[in-house]
Amino acid sequence: MRNKYGYWIYQTAWWGIYAAIGLAVNVANGGSLRLLTFSHILFFAYSLGLSHLFRKVIEWRRSRRPTFVQMRLFLGGGVLVISLIQTILVISIDTVLNAGQASSWTLGAAGALWYGMYIGTLIWTVIYTRVAERRIQEERETHMQQAVHTAELRALEAQINPHFLFNSLNSIRGLVVENPQKAQDMITRFAALLRYNLNRDRQHTVPLSQEAEVVEDYLALEAVRFEGRLRVQFTVDPAAESLQVPPMILQALVENALKHGIAKRPEGGDVSIHATAENGALVLQVENTGEFAPVRPTRDGDTQIGLNNIRERLRLLYGDRASLSLKNGDGVVAATVRIPITA
Repeated sequence: MRNKYGYWIYQTAWWGIYAAIGLAVNVANGGSLRLLTFSHILFFAYSLGLSHLFRKVIEWRRSRRPTFVQMRLFLGGGVLVISLIQTILVISIDTVLNAGQASSWTLGAAGALWYGMYIGTLIWTVIYTRVAERRIQEERETHMQQAVHTAELRALEAQINPHFLFNSLNSIRGLVVENPQKAQDMITRFAALLRYNLNRDRQHTVPLSQEAEVVEDYLALEAVRFEGRLRVQFTVDPAAESLQVPPMILQALVENALKHGIAKRPEGGDVSIHATAENGALVLQVENTGEFAPVRPTRDGDTQIGLNNIRERLRLLYGDRASLSLKNGDGVVAATVRIPITA
C-alpha cells in the first residue's frame, strides 16, 4: 500500500466485508445470530493478524531478491498455508461454541470452507502484491531520478571550480613581482577559497554566512585586477546568515556582474550585493553598473557556466520554487535569485 494508513484501511475493509458476507450467509441458513456474530468477529481478527504476518514474510522474501517464478511459488504456498490455518480455526471455534458437536462438519463441508478461505486469501494477496509492486517500482524510479539529479549537480558544481580558480590565479599573478606583501595576502585568501571548495563535504547547500565569506575573498582578489575601478557595497540581513544556499551561487552572480558589467567599462563601476529573508524565501540580489545584453557563448563556455549554471542548479534542487531573474534599466543590471526557505 502507498502508506500505512492506506494499508490498514485495505486490511480492515477486505476482511470486514468478507466476514460480513460469511455472517449473512450462515444466518440465512438458520444459524444462531449471537454465536455466528462472535465467531465471525474472531474470524475478522485472526484473518487480519494472519494476513499482516504474511505481509511481513512477503517483504522479507522480496528482500532476498527472488526470481519471478520463485516469488510466485512462494506466494502460492503462503496462500495455501494461510487458508488452511483459517479453515482449522473456523472449524475449531465452531466446535467449541457448539459444545463439541464436531460431527456437523463433514469432509465436503470442510473442503468447501477451505476453498472459500483460499479464494479470499488469494484475492487479498493478488491485490496487495500488485499495489506493493507498483509502489516499489515508483520508489525505484524516484531513486533513479534522484541519482540522475545528483550526478547532474556534481557535474555543474565541477564546472565552477576550475573556471573560478583560474580567474583567481590571474588576479594574483601580477602582484608577485610588483607587490609581494599584497600577493601574500591574496594567496592567503586564495587558500581560503580552495579550502572552502575542498572541505564542504560535497554538500549541495551551505549556510549563507560561509558563502558570503567566500565572496568577500573573491572580491578582494578581483579588486587587485580592477585597480581601484571596482566599488562594492555588501549587505547581508542577519536573519538570512544561517539560511542554506547552493555553494558558489552568490559568487557566480558576482563574477557575472564583474565580467559582463564592470570589466567592460574603462571607468569601472559599482557592485551592490544584498541578501534578505522575506515572504518565506531567501532573496539574493547583485546589482552592477552597466547594460545587459545577450552574450554569445564563448569557446570556453563562460556564459553557460554563469547564469545557465545557476538556473540548472536551482531547478535540480528546488524545482519551480526557486528562480533567477534579470532586470536592466537606468544604467544598472540587477540579478535576483529567490530560494525557498526550508526547515
